[in-house]
Amino acid sequence: MPAIIFILPDGKSDRVETGEGESAMQAATRHGLDGILAECGGNAMCATCHVLVDEGWLARLPAIGADEDALLDGTATERQPNSRLSCQIHVTPALDGLVLRLPERQI
Repeated sequence: MPAIIFILPDGKSDRVETGEGESAMQAATRHGLDGILAECGGNAMCATCHVLVDEGWLARLPAIGADEDALLDGTATERQPNSRLSCQIHVTPALDGLVLRLPERQI
């Protein structure tokens, strides 16, 4: 079963096991992880599931779609080159061990 490593703003990490095809946002909310609000439920409408992808993993993710790109311009924590919405990251076995950092705030 693939897993995602979430790095919290305080530097602590939380390893969350996921199911293939599940989004990183779904895995985080199912696990009760603080820091992912997911106000829109994963419909790419709110940007409250903003994460920073560890640089070593960026090239393994699909390209950002236009809707995600637009939403990232309105995140509560300033957008970075490695910013993504966790609802748009769907887990595959190739992403086992993916490292995502949570920003200081979502709203």
